[in-house]
Amino acid sequence: MIQVNDLHFAYGGNDHDTLKGLSFQIEDGEIFGFLGPSGAGKSTTQKILIGVLRHFRGDVQVNGLDLNSLSSDFYESIGVAFETPNLYSKFTAIENLKFFSNFYSGDTRDPMELLRSVGLEDVAETRVSDFSKGMKVRLNFCRSLLNDPQLVFLDEPTSGLDPVNLRKIEALVLAEKERGKTVCITTHDMHVADTLCDRVAFIVDGQVNLIDSPRDLKLQHGQRFLDIEYRDADQITMESFPLDDVGENDKFQKILKNHYIETMHSREASLEDVFVKTTGRQLQ
Repeated sequence: MIQVNDLHFAYGGNDHDTLKGLSFQIEDGEIFGFLGPSGAGKSTTQKILIGVLRHFRGDVQVNGLDLNSLSSDFYESIGVAFETPNLYSKFTAIENLKFFSNFYSGDTRDPMELLRSVGLEDVAETRVSDFSKGMKVRLNFCRSLLNDPQLVFLDEPTSGLDPVNLRKIEALVLAEKERGKTVCITTHDMHVADTLCDRVAFIVDGQVNLIDSPRDLKLQHGQRFLDIEYRDADQITMESFPLDDVGENDKFQKILKNHYIETMHSREASLEDVFVKTTGRQLQ
């Protein structure tokens, strides 16, 4: 779906490249995440992929189209939800979606059905100016799906959402994948990346430092130990065992047979651990 080779980009008036030779590919039907610290080049990369930024150097193809020679037809096949919702505050929710539907030449999805999918059907006739941030984020998500795009770009799609609505958006993103759609997510939320993404790319200082599945990254950067907490009389005791051949470890087997187990965890890294290790920075 997306093929990027040796991508360079510098903003006007800047002698230094913001993007310094990015190369990656995103498969058709994949949920792909861009992770990295603020200012690393994630949003710049996304803006190039959606055709907002031109005058880049390198080869960028999206769905077989060379981004150096785009036509307006390109925008019929993609959907975009920016981090800051771009909606008309004096319009109601349903008026916003109906208005944006008119931008497309082909068939569009039912606006009320989209509002229902994110739990906004009861406020369809409410002005957006009266919406909370989380409600605007959900409406903005609906807007990105209006034209039933084959490729969806989501920038911080769960920002400002409570846990219930966060899970609702996650379920809808996974549903789009089931429908064969490709989704690109830019996020600081490691839970979202871990839950949704088939693969993630860590962008640091304008370069791709790592690309892999969240699961493989967590295993690669973790430790092969098993930590177990168990009750010994009135005390909680913790022991650690190497994962290799743990089933043949006599002490481990004795604990399992003779004590009440409180917790048991392997020591794979979290995606946040990988982020900090890769970027050298805490989440912002």
